[in-house]
Amino acid sequence: MAVDRDRVAAAVRDLLEAIGEDPDRPGVRQTPQRVADAYAEFFSGIGADPAEPLAHTISVTRGPAPDTLPSGVVLMRDIRFRSVCEHHLLPFAGRAHVGYLPGEQVVGLGALPKVVDILANRPQVQERLGEQIADTIAESLDARGVLVVLDAVHQCVTMRGGRQPDAATVTIAARGALAEPAARTEIIALLSGPV
Repeated sequence: MAVDRDRVAAAVRDLLEAIGEDPDRPGVRQTPQRVADAYAEFFSGIGADPAEPLAHTISVTRGPAPDTLPSGVVLMRDIRFRSVCEHHLLPFAGRAHVGYLPGEQVVGLGALPKVVDILANRPQVQERLGEQIADTIAESLDARGVLVVLDAVHQCVTMRGGRQPDAATVTIAARGALAEPAARTEIIALLSGPV
């Protein structure tokens, strides 16, 4: 389902009037359409299938490089993401670190950021976003374990309420063999610096 840009623009025009602004003032005349265009981008993940990027797998034993079987976790760190908090419709942004213990199948590394993007491009809370990423990977691949660490800054924390400009939120979602704290210790250590 695509964002209804006309309805968003009309709602933004109403919002401008509701806060006492003149929506026909030159500086904000185009704001309703600009916000509608931005929301179409921000919420492009609504209705999209986050498992689709994981549909094309590569066999680790019969694939193009069977002599390079992964014996441990496949970890992609520092995947930049941005989302919109469903509570205040304010942005939050940060980095996702996604790891999985492959079974027989792996995916191209470009698939992992696509999963993150699809799920982040919806009204979200960080805690659920990490769980959804982990579930999508666990359900789509024959992974023996999945670990997702999200580290993000929320404008609903930095710009309003307590106004904590340096506060960041870290969440962890784990499945399978990586749900055990001892099993994920080494992986979490890899997130803090060079390998």
